[in-house]
Amino acid sequence: MTTLYTVLAFAGVGLAGLASSIRVITQYERGVVFRFGRVRDAVRGPGLTVLVPGADRLRKVNMQVITMPVPAQDGITRDNVTVRVDAVVFYKVSDPVRAVVDVENYNSAIGQVAQASLRSIIGKSELDDLLSNREKLNQGLELMIDNPALDWGVHIDRVEIKDVVLPESMKRSMSRQAEAERERRARVITADGELQASSMLAEAAGTMAEQPAALQLRLLQTVVEVAAERNSTLVLPFPVELLRFLEHATPPVPRQAAPK
Repeated sequence: MTTLYTVLAFAGVGLAGLASSIRVITQYERGVVFRFGRVRDAVRGPGLTVLVPGADRLRKVNMQVITMPVPAQDGITRDNVTVRVDAVVFYKVSDPVRAVVDVENYNSAIGQVAQASLRSIIGKSELDDLLSNREKLNQGLELMIDNPALDWGVHIDRVEIKDVVLPESMKRSMSRQAEAERERRARVITADGELQASSMLAEAAGTMAEQPAALQLRLLQTVVEVAAERNSTLVLPFPVELLRFLEHATPPVPRQAAPK
């Protein structure tokens, strides 16, 4: 009877040890095994993996793309404007062994590098670049973060500057500048229209001077346009050139001989 209990006890211990030595690695994870403190060469893939009890220690590494918001950073641009800029970093682990061995916490390290790089980009850029040339700044920021991240087995997919917050005084100045620019364009367009209209009027005047009948046609067209307004009183100017035209167009009346 004692032997049976002993066998069952050893069997229970064996099953417990076997259960503790089996680990499950999900599809989006990879396993790094340390045996007596040294990294095993092979990285464990998804599925069941068996460890040596008491000798192996498993570290799981997430291989998914991680989205990390970078806290807003205050800085002064190259043209001496105080701004507040925040961003977001998309990255993933490319080498699980280096991500576990070469850096203590790669998530924290990426966050600190992203904040320092963002402040550096603010100081090197002008305000116009932050507002209108973000694609180039995103590429430069991605390169600054990716250089140290490669040594940690991490790949930076992309970096995006989310928002640029300006002081209220700068917003008012930019609003006044934009309003002045729109007013300048409006005046230029109006002046250009008047120049074109004056050129066309001068050409029309030359044509009417050469062809007096054109003046009469224009007068009749003016009458039609004014009549469409349903005015009760119609006042028309009678140009002298029309009188001259009618005088030349009307044949002279023959004089009758005086009676004797």
